[in-house]
Amino acid sequence: MSTQYTIPSEWKSAIEGKCPRCRKGEMFSAPLLSFKSKKMRENCPHCGLKFEKEPGYFYVAMYVSYAFVVAQLVTASVATYILTGNLESPWLYLTVAIAIAILMAPFNYRYSRIVLLYWMTPQFKFQEKYYLMPNKEDI
Repeated sequence: MSTQYTIPSEWKSAIEGKCPRCRKGEMFSAPLLSFKSKKMRENCPHCGLKFEKEPGYFYVAMYVSYAFVVAQLVTASVATYILTGNLESPWLYLTVAIAIAILMAPFNYRYSRIVLLYWMTPQFKFQEKYYLMPNKEDI
């Protein structure tokens, strides 16, 4: 008799901030929209994967975050022009750019690291044996 199980998709796991190797453990200690610490865990609570594989590893996430910010600022600037029709006021665009950068900072921090771990680091690919491993609190 075999047990049926469904492995969550890579996209769903990435959006939820799950470990890229087991897709069960939480990468961050608090949800994205909370006032608790946004700190990233050092290891996966389910499979024990060390997220920072070498010192300074997450510096690469700054480049991913930079791409996010550029896309967000271009989108915000175009939307500002479409909504206001104002092309003359640099203060309007500066205010919108600063507001978008501040509001999107938690998103950029979290998802730049997730993109780095899921799609830019081949060593952290999903392994079914870790998904099937029992939870540490069940042992």
